[in-house]
Amino acid sequence: MSLSPRALLAWSRTPPGRKACRYSIVSVVSVAVSSVVLFLTFYVLALWSAVVCNVVATSVASVPSYYLNRRWAWGKSGRSHLLKEVVPFWALALLGLGLSTWAVDLADRYGPDITPSHLGQAIVVIVAQVAGFGVVWVGKFIIFNRLLFVDRPSPALVIVGDAAGVPDGGPVPLINPQPRSSWLARGHRAARRSA
Repeated sequence: MSLSPRALLAWSRTPPGRKACRYSIVSVVSVAVSSVVLFLTFYVLALWSAVVCNVVATSVASVPSYYLNRRWAWGKSGRSHLLKEVVPFWALALLGLGLSTWAVDLADRYGPDITPSHLGQAIVVIVAQVAGFGVVWVGKFIIFNRLLFVDRPSPALVIVGDAAGVPDGGPVPLINPQPRSSWLARGHRAARRSA
């Protein structure tokens, strides 16, 4: 794939490209929410240490991240599947939390060596948090796309017996990968052409 602006724009209009763009937008929203909460709790209110503030900020940002990724980026609706979606998502969120917490702890420890300003230290902590999440960002996209929010095929319709035209009367699976409205519309168009 070419990396020219025209090729990237064309790719962004494909289903995988739309998912990647939406995932990126959700990530920007999540990072913004997490950074704002971290800045408020660590710098403005000075409630806890940078590590505790990061845990709070990541927890707050993970909730909208899950729902935006599931519904908007991957177009999933209905109830979430606990073992196939919720648990793996939160496991990945904990991985991101672990890496970002480690980075935030280092930034909090060495921030005063970088700058004496509390605002400067807060900025160093936020940059460390974003860097920690950035490390797992690509891996999370691949896992979301290949494992979590995958469209699983519904069970195939099966006709049994001579009505299927099978001499021994065995089952014949009928699989139609297109939505019903699509094959109904095609049949309607074919009927109009023959009339």
